Amino acid sequence: MKKTAIAAFLLFTGLYAGAQTAGATDATTPHLQPNTGATALPRPADVLQLKENLHNFGKIPQGRPATYTFEIVNTGSVPLRLDNVQASCGCTTPVWSRDAIEPGATGKILVGYNAYSEGSFTKTVTIIYNTSRTKTLTITGEVYKAPP
Repeated sequence: MKKTAIAAFLLFTGLYAGAQTAGATDATTPHLQPNTGATALPRPADVLQLKENLHNFGKIPQGRPATYTFEIVNTGSVPLRLDNVQASCGCTTPVWSRDAIEPGATGKILVGYNAYSEGSFTKTVTIIYNTSRTKTLTITGEVYKAPP
Protein backbone atom coordinates (compact mmCIF):
# COMPACT_ATOMS: atom_id res chain seq x y z
CA MET A 1 0.00 0.00 0.00
CA LYS A 2 2.86 2.38 0.86
CA LYS A 3 4.53 1.69 -2.50
CA THR A 4 1.30 2.54 -4.36
CA ALA A 5 0.86 5.80 -2.42
CA ILE A 6 4.49 6.79 -3.01
CA ALA A 7 4.24 5.94 -6.72
CA ALA A 8 1.02 7.99 -7.06
CA PHE A 9 2.63 10.93 -5.25
CA LEU A 10 5.68 10.86 -7.53
CA LEU A 11 3.47 10.58 -10.62
CA PHE A 12 1.35 13.60 -9.67
CA THR A 13 4.43 15.61 -8.68
CA GLY A 14 6.06 14.84 -12.03
CA LEU A 15 2.92 15.74 -14.00
CA TYR A 16 2.47 18.99 -12.05
CA ALA A 17 6.08 20.04 -12.59
CA GLY A 18 5.83 19.21 -16.31
CA ALA A 19 2.62 21.23 -16.66
CA GLN A 20 4.22 24.25 -14.99
CA THR A 21 7.22 24.11 -17.30
CA ALA A 22 5.08 23.68 -20.45
CA GLY A 23 2.98 26.75 -19.65
CA ALA A 24 5.93 29.05 -18.95
CA THR A 25 7.09 31.47 -21.62
CA ASP A 26 10.55 32.44 -22.66
CA ALA A 27 11.59 36.00 -21.81
CA THR A 28 12.75 36.43 -25.40
CA THR A 29 9.20 36.04 -26.77
CA PRO A 30 7.33 39.19 -25.64
CA HIS A 31 4.45 38.53 -28.07
CA LEU A 32 3.29 35.66 -25.86
CA GLN A 33 1.24 36.18 -22.74
CA PRO A 34 2.92 34.85 -19.57
CA ASN A 35 2.00 31.28 -18.62
CA THR A 36 -0.59 30.85 -21.38
CA GLY A 37 1.43 30.12 -24.48
CA ALA A 38 -1.21 32.09 -26.44
CA THR A 39 -0.54 35.01 -28.72
CA ALA A 40 -1.91 38.29 -27.35
CA LEU A 41 -4.75 39.52 -29.53
CA PRO A 42 -5.58 43.22 -29.74
CA ARG A 43 -8.98 44.13 -28.36
CA PRO A 44 -11.34 45.22 -31.15
CA ALA A 45 -12.15 48.91 -31.35
CA ASP A 46 -15.27 50.04 -29.52
CA VAL A 47 -17.97 50.63 -32.14
CA LEU A 48 -20.81 51.84 -29.90
CA GLN A 49 -20.53 55.51 -29.03
CA LEU A 50 -22.97 57.23 -26.68
CA LYS A 51 -23.91 60.83 -27.28
CA GLU A 52 -24.38 60.97 -23.50
CA ASN A 53 -24.53 58.37 -20.77
CA LEU A 54 -26.19 60.38 -17.96
CA HIS A 55 -29.55 62.12 -17.74
CA ASN A 56 -30.90 64.05 -14.77
CA PHE A 57 -34.70 64.29 -14.77
CA GLY A 58 -34.60 66.94 -12.07
CA LYS A 59 -37.77 67.05 -9.94
CA ILE A 60 -40.57 64.68 -10.96
CA PRO A 61 -44.05 64.63 -9.41
CA GLN A 62 -44.83 61.33 -7.69
CA GLY A 63 -46.95 58.98 -9.77
CA ARG A 64 -46.01 60.54 -13.12
CA PRO A 65 -43.67 58.35 -15.20
CA ALA A 66 -40.72 60.06 -16.89
CA THR A 67 -38.89 59.00 -20.06
CA TYR A 68 -35.70 59.97 -21.82
CA THR A 69 -34.19 58.83 -25.13
CA PHE A 70 -30.47 58.07 -25.24
CA GLU A 71 -28.82 58.07 -28.66
CA ILE A 72 -26.07 55.69 -29.74
CA VAL A 73 -23.94 55.73 -32.89
CA ASN A 74 -22.39 52.75 -34.68
CA THR A 75 -18.86 53.92 -35.49
CA GLY A 76 -17.84 50.50 -36.86
CA SER A 77 -17.86 49.14 -40.38
CA VAL A 78 -20.43 46.37 -39.87
CA PRO A 79 -24.01 46.43 -38.54
CA LEU A 80 -24.24 46.56 -34.73
CA ARG A 81 -26.79 44.56 -32.75
CA LEU A 82 -27.66 45.25 -29.15
CA ASP A 83 -27.75 41.83 -27.47
CA ASN A 84 -29.63 43.07 -24.40
CA VAL A 85 -30.44 46.23 -22.48
CA GLN A 86 -31.00 45.63 -18.75
CA ALA A 87 -32.26 47.96 -16.04
CA SER A 88 -30.93 47.80 -12.49
CA CYS A 89 -34.45 47.53 -11.06
CA GLY A 90 -38.08 47.05 -12.03
CA CYS A 91 -38.88 50.76 -11.73
CA THR A 92 -36.72 51.48 -14.79
CA THR A 93 -37.78 50.21 -18.22
CA PRO A 94 -35.56 50.32 -21.33
CA VAL A 95 -37.08 49.99 -24.81
CA TRP A 96 -34.88 49.51 -27.88
CA SER A 97 -35.06 48.20 -31.43
CA ARG A 98 -33.88 44.65 -32.09
CA ASP A 99 -32.91 45.72 -35.62
CA ALA A 100 -29.23 46.13 -36.46
CA ILE A 101 -27.77 49.64 -36.44
CA GLU A 102 -25.97 50.17 -39.74
CA PRO A 103 -22.44 51.66 -39.81
CA GLY A 104 -22.59 55.40 -39.20
CA ALA A 105 -26.28 55.22 -38.22
CA THR A 106 -27.87 56.26 -34.94
CA GLY A 107 -29.97 54.07 -32.68
CA LYS A 108 -32.15 55.01 -29.73
CA ILE A 109 -32.83 53.55 -26.30
CA LEU A 110 -35.91 54.90 -24.53
CA VAL A 111 -35.54 54.69 -20.75
CA GLY A 112 -38.65 55.07 -18.61
CA TYR A 113 -38.72 55.64 -14.86
CA ASN A 114 -41.80 54.90 -12.74
CA ALA A 115 -41.82 57.75 -10.23
CA TYR A 116 -43.68 55.76 -7.59
CA SER A 117 -41.37 56.23 -4.61
CA GLU A 118 -40.69 59.66 -3.15
CA GLY A 119 -37.06 60.82 -2.84
CA SER A 120 -33.82 60.95 -4.79
CA PHE A 121 -32.91 58.17 -7.20
CA THR A 122 -29.99 56.97 -9.30
CA LYS A 123 -30.65 54.04 -11.63
CA THR A 124 -28.50 52.34 -14.25
CA VAL A 125 -29.20 50.61 -17.53
CA THR A 126 -26.57 48.27 -18.98
CA ILE A 127 -26.22 47.88 -22.75
CA ILE A 128 -24.77 44.51 -23.79
CA TYR A 129 -23.50 44.37 -27.38
CA ASN A 130 -21.04 42.42 -29.53
CA THR A 131 -21.62 39.41 -27.27
CA SER A 132 -19.64 40.62 -24.25
CA ARG A 133 -19.07 44.38 -24.44
CA THR A 134 -21.03 46.69 -22.15
CA LYS A 135 -21.84 50.35 -21.67
CA THR A 136 -23.82 51.89 -18.82
CA LEU A 137 -26.48 54.58 -18.93
CA THR A 138 -27.46 56.41 -15.72
CA ILE A 139 -30.60 58.32 -14.85
CA THR A 140 -31.01 60.46 -11.75
CA GLY A 141 -33.62 62.75 -10.28
CA GLU A 142 -35.84 63.46 -7.34
CA VAL A 143 -39.46 62.44 -6.94
CA TYR A 144 -41.60 64.83 -4.89
CA LYS A 145 -45.05 64.30 -3.44
CA ALA A 146 -47.47 66.12 -5.71
CA PRO A 147 -50.49 67.87 -4.17
CA PRO A 148 -53.74 65.90 -4.65
